[in-house]
Amino acid sequence: QVQLVESGGGLVQAGGSLRVSCAASKSILTINVMGWYRQAPGKRREFVAVVKSSGDTEYADSVKGRFTISRDNAKNTVYLQMNSLKPEDTAVYSCYAVLADVYWGQGTQVTVSS
Repeated sequence: QVQLVESGGGLVQAGGSLRVSCAASKSILTINVMGWYRQAPGKRREFVAVVKSSGDTEYADSVKGRFTISRDNAKNTVYLQMNSLKPEDTAVYSCYAVLADVYWGQGTQVTVSS
């Protein structure tokens, strides 16, 4: 099992940047897959980005070139750096970790004003 706690959300103007963090309750060295999803009001949850223990990353087309996912194994934390934010990026961002089951954090709100 692992507990995940997100932080770093907030309100930012369009074109701005924000970094959200996902702190795990245990070493993430043994967690191969960690990533982020987001859910906007009235919309389905959608994949944002994933990072594997190998360092391989994948991104949704809608954020490619603007968002960067990374993991700091020493801090047991995964980050999502979001640049050139758009109003359509407004959502609750939740991190997840894949072990025997999939574990989720509680989410952090990101609001981008136009």
